[in-house]
Amino acid sequence: MKRSWIIATVAAIGAAPLAAADRTPIRDGDVTAISVLPSPGRAVVVVDVRGGVDVNDFTLTTPARLVVDVVGASLRAPGVVYDGRNRGGIVNIRYAQFRSDVVRIVLELDRMRDYHLEYVDDAIRITFSTDQTFMAWSSGQLPRNANALFVDETEPEPTRASTPPPALVQQSQQQRLTVTFDSAHISDVVATFSQFSNRSIILGEQVNFIVRGIEIRDQPWDVAFREILEANGLIGVEQQSGIILVQTPGQQAARDSLEPKRTIIHHVNFKPAGSIARVLQAMVQPRGGTVIADTATNRLIITDARHRIDEDTALVNQLDIPTAQVSIQAKLIFVDRSDIEELGVQYDLGNRNQFFNQLVQRPDPSSATPVDTDGDGVPDAVVATEFFPEDVNIIDLGGNSLSAIANADAQVVNPALQLIFSTAIGNFSLTSFVSALQQVELADLQAEPLITTADNTPASILVGERTPIRVIDAGAQQAAQGQEPVATIQFEETGIRLDVTPHITNSGQVLMQIHAENSQVAAAPVDIGFTFQTQEADNQILVNDGETAVIGGLTVTQVTVVKTGIPFLVDLPIVGRAFGFTRRQEDRRDLLILVTPHIIDSPVVQ
Repeated sequence: MKRSWIIATVAAIGAAPLAAADRTPIRDGDVTAISVLPSPGRAVVVVDVRGGVDVNDFTLTTPARLVVDVVGASLRAPGVVYDGRNRGGIVNIRYAQFRSDVVRIVLELDRMRDYHLEYVDDAIRITFSTDQTFMAWSSGQLPRNANALFVDETEPEPTRASTPPPALVQQSQQQRLTVTFDSAHISDVVATFSQFSNRSIILGEQVNFIVRGIEIRDQPWDVAFREILEANGLIGVEQQSGIILVQTPGQQAARDSLEPKRTIIHHVNFKPAGSIARVLQAMVQPRGGTVIADTATNRLIITDARHRIDEDTALVNQLDIPTAQVSIQAKLIFVDRSDIEELGVQYDLGNRNQFFNQLVQRPDPSSATPVDTDGDGVPDAVVATEFFPEDVNIIDLGGNSLSAIANADAQVVNPALQLIFSTAIGNFSLTSFVSALQQVELADLQAEPLITTADNTPASILVGERTPIRVIDAGAQQAAQGQEPVATIQFEETGIRLDVTPHITNSGQVLMQIHAENSQVAAAPVDIGFTFQTQEADNQILVNDGETAVIGGLTVTQVTVVKTGIPFLVDLPIVGRAFGFTRRQEDRRDLLILVTPHIIDSPVVQ
C-alpha cells in the first residue's frame, strides 16, 4: 500500500513544553492562571504556565494540604480570592510568589486524597477522583463551557453528520495547531495527535481506513482531533487512566455490554427518584444497564458497566439539584359604587264632599260624636273619630265643584328630605309633598392570595366555600317508565381562587400561566335555583423578579333613570320636576387583578 507523508505545521501559544523526562529548568516561565474544572468522576486543577519551569509537590497535614511549587516562574495570575466552595474536596486555594523564582500554590483539602499530577501542554494538571458535581472556578477568564474537558462520556455518541457547537472552538484552552492530512492512514493521524499532545491514544480494533482532504488551520488540538473522528464516524473516550480510546460507536457499545457489571445504590435528595430513573434508564439500557427507583427510600439502584458507574453517578448529581421556588402574590381588587338621586312632588286637592283618599286621610262624618272642647263638662262640638279607608274615594258627580290629585302613588322610599305645603283655595284644600334623596353606596373588596411553589410546578389556593346544589334528572326514560325524577347533590366552589404555574427563564424572569377568580352564589330570579356570579382572568405573562404587573382589568357602568308624573307637564324643561317623580341610579363595578412574583433562591449544594 502506497502512503503519502503527513505534512503538519504546529502553531503554539508560547513555547512548546518538553516531555517530563527531558525537561530541563529554563526558569523563565510565568504562571498566568489557576482554575478548578469539573470532569466526569474527577476534579482537575489546571495551572496555566508559559515558558519552561520545574514542578515540585508535597503534602501537609492538620489541615490536609497539597503544596505545588512552580520553580523558575513568576506570578502573573490576577490576585483573585477563592470563593470557599467545596469543589471535589478542594475547599480553598492560595497562591503567591514564595521566592523570587518560586510560585507556591497551596490547595486546602477536606481530607487527604490521592491525586495525579502531570505537566504537559503548557499546563500543570492535578487530578482528584470525586463523584461531586460543581461549577468551575478560575482566577482568570473562565470559558463558557468550562465543564467540558476532552471527551465527556455523557454526551450522545456522535455520527458522521453530527457537528459540535461553533462555540466549542473558542472554549478550548489546549495548544493550537495547523495540520493537513491527504491520503493518510487513520493510525498515522492518531500517532500525530498523540505525539503533539503528549497523550496516550489507542486505536480500536478493525479501525482501518484512509483519511483524505483534511486541513486544520490554527485550532486547538483536542477540537481538531474530535472533528476528524466525528467526520469519520469514530468516537474518542478518555478512560479513567487518562488513555484516550478511539473506536466506532458500535465497538464502544459492545465493549460496554461485555464489561463486568457493577451495582450501586445512590440516594436522591431533592427530586423524586422515579423521575431521575426514567432519564438515566434511557442512557444505560442500550448498553445493558438497568436503573430501579426505590420510592420508599427515594434511592436509585444502578447497574452498569464498571467504567460507566462514575458517569452515571455524576449525571444523577447534576439532575438531583434543588429546584428554585417562586413566591407569587396576587391582588384582586373589586370596587362596587352606587349613586342614587330621587326627587318627587305629590299633590292632594279636595274638600269634604269629594276627594281621592290617598295622600291626606279624610274624616268619616258618620263617626262624629259630641266633644267637650272648652272643658266645662258640656259638649259643645261634633268631631269625627274615624277616617275613611285608603281605598275609599268620594266623588260628587253633581254640582259645580272640582277636585283632582296628581301622581299620588309615586314616592321616595326613605327620603332624606321631606317638605309639606298646604293652602286653602276656596272650599278646597291643596296639599303638596316634596321628598328628595341622594344616596352613595361604596363596597371595596380586596383579596391578596399568596402562594409559593417550585419552578414548573402548578399550584392552587382557594379561600371560599363549597355550595351544595341539588340537580334533578327528569329524563324521558324515567318518565316513560313511570319513575320518580332522580336528585343528586353537586358541590360548586365559590370564593377567591388562584391557579398558577411559574417558569423561571435563563434571564432571571418569571413566565407565569395564571388563573385568578372571584365568584359567589346568588339566588336566581327564576325557578332554576342559583346563579354563580364570577369575575375571572386567564393570562400568560412574563415579568421580572419582584415586578408587579396588571393581568386583568374591567369596568362596568350601568345607569338607570325612572321618571313618572303628570303627562306633558313632567317633560317640561326644569319645571317638569315639579310635576312628577324622578329616580336616577348609577352602578359602577371595577375589577383589577395584580400579580407580583419573587424568586426564592435555592440552597447551594457543596
